[in-house]
Formats: sequence, structure tokens, C-alpha cells
Amino acid sequence: MQLFVGLGNPGAKYARNRHNIGFMAVEAIAEAHGFGPWRARFQGLASEGVLGGEKVILLKPGTFMNLSGQSVGEAARFYRIAPEAVTVFHDELDLGPGKLRVKRGGGHAGHNGLRSIIAHIGADFQRVRLGIGHPGHKDRVTGHVLSDFASAEAGWLDALMRAIAQGAPWLAQGAPERFQTAVAQRMAPPRPGPAPASDAATARPASPPPAPAEDTRSPMQKLVDRFR
Repeated sequence: MQLFVGLGNPGAKYARNRHNIGFMAVEAIAEAHGFGPWRARFQGLASEGVLGGEKVILLKPGTFMNLSGQSVGEAARFYRIAPEAVTVFHDELDLGPGKLRVKRGGGHAGHNGLRSIIAHIGADFQRVRLGIGHPGHKDRVTGHVLSDFASAEAGWLDALMRAIAQGAPWLAQGAPERFQTAVAQRMAPPRPGPAPASDAATARPASPPPAPAEDTRSPMQKLVDRFR
């Protein structure tokens, strides 16, 4: 059994925040793979289903971001899930919008949700880092992560959610590299094909004019024909 955690803040006012992209990811997985209804459990909302033949619990902590570890720790203890079987989806300032990277272990890099989870279950869980881009200055970070995605970002955001949902079974099967590759391939823009040839280039070349027939008349015949 595995635990997939999406990080975010509960409540409608935060639903489209960049900080809530982790919630969006596990919601996309639940919808695409027919998971059960979301139920109030473990100080949050949980849904159960199967990915790649593996039973997976999806969790959206309801404790607000800074206390995410309380919810994650409670769920992990209830199901006796080791940190190595926990995957956390979270927003990442250091990746461009629409980019995704998977890593295991490490620090929290200032992310309060990760900080709280590490305090409750240790650092050996897997992270799916979902790029939201950096606003350019540290003083603007809070406003950036707590603001809604712009309407112009809907295209890449929807594409990323579909890619995550489609590739999620690879995560459950312990193949994070294949998951990351699958997402990257779906997010890559289509390569341009060869330019179509112009009409001039594809037109059949004109046939050369036929060569004149050889004149076989004798000089005398030519002279007679000339004065006819």
C-alpha cells in the first residue's frame, strides 16, 4: 500500500492558488482512475483506489500547509506505511511553470509543508516537484504562491494535470524515472515536420521541344523546292 499526498490549503478561496497545485494533482489522479469518493479522514480528505495494480491512498491534508505533517503522519501510522512508500506532490518555485521533477529525500528548501512532513515522518519520502516559477524576488514569494493561476496559464496547467494522471501508475509501480519521462513527453511541444515543398519545386519539369527532323533532300531537290 502507498500514500500519495497532495499539498495545499483547504477552502474554496485557496482552490486555484499556485500553492494548491499538489491538491490539483491528486484530484486529477482520483478522477482519471476511478478512485472512491473523498472522505473526511486523518485531519483531511482521503480517497482509495488502485494504480498499476497497487493499492493507493490519496490524501489532501486539511490542516493548512504549515501543519501538513500532522495529517500525513496520522494516515501513515494508521496504515503502517513507511516513509519510503509516501509520495508528496507540491509546488516548486525553482522550476519553471509546467516543469516536473521527482526526487527522494533531501531537505525542505524553505517549503513549510515539506518541513512539517519531515518533522512527523522523516525525510525519506518521495517528492514530485511541480514547477510554478519564481516571481523574481523573495519579497514577492508569498503573494505569488497564494495567488491564483492566471487564465493564460490554464493551457499548460490542464496539460500537466492530464500528464500526471496518465503517468501516475508508473509512480505506484516504483518507476519514477518512467513517470517523469512520460510527463515530459506529453508536455513537450510537437516537433515541426518538414516544410511543404512549393508548387514550383514539385511541378514536373517541362519537356524539351522535339528536335527538327533531319533534311535528307539533295542540293538539286532543295533548289527546285525553293522556286516552287
